[in-house]
Amino acid sequence: MEKANRHVIVEANNSLFVDGNVEDVDEFFAIDYAVHVTGRTINGGHKIVRAVVGELRKSFPDLTVNVEILVEGQDRVAWQRTFRGTHKSKFKGFPPSDRAVEWRDMVTSRFVDGRITEEWVITDLAEQLLLSRKKGV
Repeated sequence: MEKANRHVIVEANNSLFVDGNVEDVDEFFAIDYAVHVTGRTINGGHKIVRAVVGELRKSFPDLTVNVEILVEGQDRVAWQRTFRGTHKSKFKGFPPSDRAVEWRDMVTSRFVDGRITEEWVITDLAEQLLLSRKKGV
């Protein structure tokens, strides 16, 4: 029995980001996965997912995620996740602040054969990292 797309999203976030089970990427994402962020498309397949998960877990080792499903259609789910974690190591040019950071991602995921094949992501992580640095000044 195939899982509902919304359940795949919740399980993927918990398994990858919280538990760090990067070997589960194959279970949740299509081999030709692509992500659209800030006006560009990254065609990285499983490699890009593993890289993002690894970078976030390294920089925020106590990472937690809460997923909210907003709208589910036939082959797409629009959803939001809230990440929380302590910024312990350099991330995308931001030095570690050792402060708790909370940010949100708005995502639309498209599914093919029960796997996420394409996503559109908007995040406020950079803004929250800037705010965290200003609080430390």
